[in-house]
Amino acid sequence: MTAPKPPAACLIGWPAAHSRSPLIHHHWLRTLGIEGGYVIEAVPPEDLRDFVLRLSLRGFVGANVTIPHKEAVLALSTPDARARAVGAANTLWFADGELRSTNTDVEGFINNLDASAPGWDMAEAALVLGAGGSSRAVVFGLLERGISCVHVANRSMARAETLAQQFGSNVHPLPWDAIGDVLPRAKLLVNTTSLGMHGQPSLDVDLARLPQDAVVADLVYVPLVTPLLAAATARGLKTADGLGMLLHQAVRGFELWFGRRPEVTAELRALVEADLTKS
Repeated sequence: MTAPKPPAACLIGWPAAHSRSPLIHHHWLRTLGIEGGYVIEAVPPEDLRDFVLRLSLRGFVGANVTIPHKEAVLALSTPDARARAVGAANTLWFADGELRSTNTDVEGFINNLDASAPGWDMAEAALVLGAGGSSRAVVFGLLERGISCVHVANRSMARAETLAQQFGSNVHPLPWDAIGDVLPRAKLLVNTTSLGMHGQPSLDVDLARLPQDAVVADLVYVPLVTPLLAAATARGLKTADGLGMLLHQAVRGFELWFGRRPEVTAELRALVEADLTKS
């Protein structure tokens, strides 16, 4: 009698080789003593439907989903409220024989803020820079946590307005050149754009206009300390970096696939930091 294969999950993307997800999940599998696996599957868009619909036949108990497939997998699965609201899913799993999907970027962002800057949710107003998929996850999380006023600034005002229409009257679209007007009232500033990433222009924001008790979060994690976070730290503000969000967003997927809830530890962070530094 053949022994059942250990459970395995995968990352679906195109391309996907740059991902640190295998490093994270293999660390948790070793730490928790679970026999299982996690691999990268480079799947071009034209093959996505077949791959996802045959996911269990390929031996997988679930998957992470990255660009450019996060929107497309909604139609191939049963999305939860978060995935539907954000308009994208990054985690697939099976429940009662059904392929389901969610978006753990929401809790990754929120849980990282809780760990990095406790009390951040006392803010009445937040300013979110960018109006893409990551911004939708951030805005959903902020509203769910009870932030009553979320300003969204984007270079394309139409995209900011579309996001505001999606999430309701507590979200206020803002022209990019009006950022400075809102900074004095923003107790939380979140960068969801690629500005500040290696190879991209810096994010030009005058942090001197933020309140002294403001929190600054940046979703970029290459470099680990972006110019925005460096400037916030120099001013004595609390910060939350993109690597923390990356680690926290991975927690629930692992739990859904392997049945144990892992922890984001200093050891795990050091492991991923070392890998980022050498790349």
